[in-house]
Amino acid sequence: MTACPLIGITTSFKEGKHILDVRYADAVEAAGGTPFILPCTRQSSTVHHLVGLLDGLMITGGPAIEDGLIGALPSDISSTDPRRTESDRMYLRAFKQRGAPVLGICYGMQLINADAGGTIHADIQAVLENPLVHSSDRGGKVHPIRITEGTWLANILGAGDHSVNTYHIQAVASVGDGLVLSASAPDGTVEAVETPDGTVIGVQFHPERQLEDLLPVFEHLVQRARGSHESK
Repeated sequence: MTACPLIGITTSFKEGKHILDVRYADAVEAAGGTPFILPCTRQSSTVHHLVGLLDGLMITGGPAIEDGLIGALPSDISSTDPRRTESDRMYLRAFKQRGAPVLGICYGMQLINADAGGTIHADIQAVLENPLVHSSDRGGKVHPIRITEGTWLANILGAGDHSVNTYHIQAVASVGDGLVLSASAPDGTVEAVETPDGTVIGVQFHPERQLEDLLPVFEHLVQRARGSHESK
């Protein structure tokens, strides 16, 4: 029997506890992988040891991000968490260096973009002329996106129009080096980025909360991780 790839899942850290929405782990299992819950750590030795054991990485939704920030953070956004951001950045760089697959969700996509030199709007609704409501706390629920033909995300979900959930205030302003835009909302908001080889994919929406439609996003991660596992 072929072993299920081990997918590392990043966590938030609050009041001395690691916190994770179980839907992330459920999504990995539904896609045929084995979830491995990662600690927030400041130790690079811990990161590199874990990366050697794992086959793929998921950077989950999280706090507000300050890297590459344009504008001031609004009062209704979740607070920043430098400890988590530092930890996630170390995991991201280590997995990229190894050539193992990475999926970033919401904050995770923004971190991928900022780490590649891209910029982040502090509040997307404050900078667009006719913005959609992207934050569920401000009344947003779902909105359409258009996936660009010829991208890996198009290969995963199909090119053209899709409907996705929306839970963010920040958004990508400029796409980072080595990344390509693979989906956008009607108001111009960046909804997905990826590397040209599809090893790293970031989505602004939350596929784990819309699994009946978006399971293939996790299946792509697990499939790529299986290749990473077999090449060890």
